[in-house]
Amino acid sequence: MSKINFFGSIPAIVTPFKKNGDLDLPALERLVDLQLKGGVDAIVVAGSTGEAATLSDEEYVTAIKTVVKKVSNKVPVIAGAGSNDTKKAIHLSSLAKEAGANALLIVTPYYNKPTPNGLVLHYKAIAKTVDLPIILYNVPGRTGSNVAPQVILRIAREVPNVIAVKEASGSLNQMMEIIQGAPKSFSVLSGDDSLTLPLIGAGGHGCISVVCNEVPKMFSDMVHLALKGNFLEAQKLHYQMLELMNVNFIETNPIPVKTALAMMGLISENFRLPLTTLEDKNRAVLEKTLKTMGLWPL
Repeated sequence: MSKINFFGSIPAIVTPFKKNGDLDLPALERLVDLQLKGGVDAIVVAGSTGEAATLSDEEYVTAIKTVVKKVSNKVPVIAGAGSNDTKKAIHLSSLAKEAGANALLIVTPYYNKPTPNGLVLHYKAIAKTVDLPIILYNVPGRTGSNVAPQVILRIAREVPNVIAVKEASGSLNQMMEIIQGAPKSFSVLSGDDSLTLPLIGAGGHGCISVVCNEVPKMFSDMVHLALKGNFLEAQKLHYQMLELMNVNFIETNPIPVKTALAMMGLISENFRLPLTTLEDKNRAVLEKTLKTMGLWPL
């Protein structure tokens, strides 16, 4: 397994679709190019923000290969590969590795609510089969269960491939407990854009971000300033983006961010069911926010 330390600004990019529902690969390439120009440190493809649950295996591989080719070794490419079926997670992880991904983002199993022992065995089974670095993803709002810090730390100790956590519990106390107990090389990444700055202040290492889709340079600059200890300048950027960070979750992610990117002329506004277009009242809020930030109208 190649050694990668995950830190900094890491966008979880959306998956653009054509009107007929097919992957829009030219739009995906444009998004990747925008992120690279913005100074990001890695890119996540086929995560929750990328509507991965709706992708066929063929589309999943195509999306990863497209990003890997466009990135051209400039930054690591992280593929979402989670499932509540360990066998399926191993399958996706294997596909991701074959497609050229440098690492895996693996959400904790949802719906079936495994015990701590089950979680440890889940990640051990994946790591044993697919020799890539793994970022554990704790997002209770989607999985239905929070993974306690002591369980995350146990996985970090017992599964060497698990080298980072994307923490989206919304609890800074939980994140700080992980930071305190984690191995030295273990990265704690925020899964909530608005908590990125305070998390870095508490010793965290960066964020796997949604808002970075829209403002990659601003978000990356904020993260890099904070990591260098320049919190006053980072704070200015944080507050410039805070409203957009919140509006991105006015409805289920990635509905607002894909709508914003469409308004910015970067993608077409297409979703796959069960996701649908943004409600009119929320679109008005998004339009106002983008206008305030100078991102719309074009």
